[in-house]
Amino acid sequence: MGFFTFIKVMMILFNLAIFLCGGTLLGVGIWVKVDGQSFVDIFGTLSSSILQIVNVSYVLIVIGSILLVIGFLGCYGAQKESKCLLMMFFSVVLIIFIVEVAVAVVALVYTSLAESLLSAVVTPILKEKYGVDDTFTHIWNTTMTKVHCCGLNNYTDFNDSVWYNTHDGTYPEPCCDMVKPCNVTVAAQKNVTGCFDQILEEIRTNAGVAGGVAAGIAALEIAAMAVSMYLYCRLDEK
Repeated sequence: MGFFTFIKVMMILFNLAIFLCGGTLLGVGIWVKVDGQSFVDIFGTLSSSILQIVNVSYVLIVIGSILLVIGFLGCYGAQKESKCLLMMFFSVVLIIFIVEVAVAVVALVYTSLAESLLSAVVTPILKEKYGVDDTFTHIWNTTMTKVHCCGLNNYTDFNDSVWYNTHDGTYPEPCCDMVKPCNVTVAAQKNVTGCFDQILEEIRTNAGVAGGVAAGIAALEIAAMAVSMYLYCRLDEK
């Protein structure tokens, strides 16, 4: 087996694994969207994960779809020795790599900006769906109780929310260390930290692990781009 053939086989197997992982994530995302409560009941809650704050189903569907596209382009492109598909694979991975670097820079250098962007997206959803959507409410209650946090930033995230307006101007009990009634006076006195700050603290505590995972993903993406470009260039010689 020549080196070109070896690289081609490895490219096919690697992207086949990515394709299967993407299909699995897409399927789970659709499952969570259709029947989120049964998913939570079976697998429990990830109380320290950011996936409990954003909409899990959409995240899984988007990531799964992207992996499906990448896996298909890489696997089929290598199998058929298609320069077009290999270049598309390279371009998609490069775009993802650039976006990841940009997000990492924003998160590390402009933490306040990242917080503002996240707050602008999550806070309106929290106001509208907390106390209305049972799955969403259950996930947030578990998160706030286990992580000992309140809202995304603090108790004020619930001001003028559906929950606030239908519960006589009170806040969820975790915002007051489970003290009842959780009114504005008690909430301000307890001053429970927002879940975003708690997540940032956990990331800082596990910075080594997070950095290692990020470096591993970046290395795989660079290797995938290098291999696809090698196959692309070698096809000219065949």
